[in-house]
Amino acid sequence: MEKNRQKENGTSSSSSSQPQVRINVPSTAKERVPSVDPYGFERSDDFDYESYEELMSEYLAVLTRRSIKWSKLLQGKSKIDKSLKVKRYVRKGVPNEHRALIWMAASGSQEQMEKNPGYYHSLLQAQHDPKLVEAIYTDLHRTFPDNVQFRKTAEPCLQKSLYNVLLAYGHHNKAVGYCQGMNFIAGYLIIITKDEEKSFWLMEALIGKILPDYYTPTMLGLKTDQEVLGELVKVKVPAVWQVMAEHNVMWTLVVSRWFICLYIDILPVETVLRIWDCLFYEGSKILFRVALTLIRHNQALILQARNLPDICDRFKQITKGAFVEDCHMFMQQIFKEPGSLSRANISKLREVCRARIIAEES
Repeated sequence: MEKNRQKENGTSSSSSSQPQVRINVPSTAKERVPSVDPYGFERSDDFDYESYEELMSEYLAVLTRRSIKWSKLLQGKSKIDKSLKVKRYVRKGVPNEHRALIWMAASGSQEQMEKNPGYYHSLLQAQHDPKLVEAIYTDLHRTFPDNVQFRKTAEPCLQKSLYNVLLAYGHHNKAVGYCQGMNFIAGYLIIITKDEEKSFWLMEALIGKILPDYYTPTMLGLKTDQEVLGELVKVKVPAVWQVMAEHNVMWTLVVSRWFICLYIDILPVETVLRIWDCLFYEGSKILFRVALTLIRHNQALILQARNLPDICDRFKQITKGAFVEDCHMFMQQIFKEPGSLSRANISKLREVCRARIIAEES
C-alpha cells in the first residue's frame, strides 16, 4: 500500500526523499528510503523497501516527463480550460505541484471560490451547532493516526484545519452536516492543497455536485451507485455476479467503503490521488471504472470463494499487491479493462436502481 506515496513527488526538487533514492551507496534500501512518506504517512513494518526502490527507478523518468509537459501546458497560468488534451494529461497523472490548481479548475471550485469571497471565513465566524461540533470532534483523533501531520505534537497540526473545514462545510450544507468518511476526504484535500478554503470548495464540488446524496442521512446516492456497480458487473463480469448471487452477498457489504471513502485506506495513497485527478475532471464514472477493474482483473481469485466470509476476504485481497501499487499501470488499466462505460448507460441504471431502492424502503 505504501509504495506509491512518493511517486508524484519524484519530480519535485524540494522533495527531501529524492536524493536518498538516487544516490547509489552500499547501504540497505531501508536506510535510503525515509520511514515517513512525503504526505506524512508512516510506512508500515512490512513495507517492501527493495520493491519500492525498484519501482521508483523505473517511474522517475515517467514523472519527469509528465512534469515537463504539464509545465509547458500551464505556462504559469492559474486557470485551465477543459479539452481533450487536458483530459489525456489528467489521465496520465497530475504532478503533485499542480494538483491543487488542476483539481480546483477542473471541478469548478476555483470559480465558486472567486464568486463567493469571504464566504468560507464567514461560516467559521457564525454561531456553531453544538451537535455538529461534537460529531466532528469525536472523529478528529481517528483521522489518519498513521500520519505525523495530524498528531497533536505536529507543528502545524492539521487537526485544526480539518476541524475548520468540516465545521464550515457542516454549516454550509445543513442537509449533510457531518458524517463519517467526510473526515478522511477533507484530510486528503488539506494534505494536497495545504489550504483550508480550497479544501472547503473542493468538498463542496465532491459532495454537492460529483457525488450527490452520498452523505445525506439516507445515503440514497451511495446505495444507488453500489447497486449500479452490481448491474455493471452482471454484464461485464457475469461469473462474479453469479457467485455473489449464489451466496446472497449484498454489494454494500463488500464495496461500501470503496465508494464512501473514495478508495482512501483501500488503495495506496498515490493510486488514490491518481484516481482523484480523474474524479475531479471526469466525475463519478471513474469510481465504477476502478471498481470494475479490481473485480475483473481478479475474477479468478474471487471465483475461488465458497461462502460469504470467503467472498469478503477476496474483496479485501484484491485491493492490495503489485497491481494496485504501480499506480501508473493501474490507471492505464482502468480505461482499458472495463471496456465501454457511457454516461447515458450509467444514468439509466441509476434511475432504475434508485427507484428500486426507494420502493424497497418505503
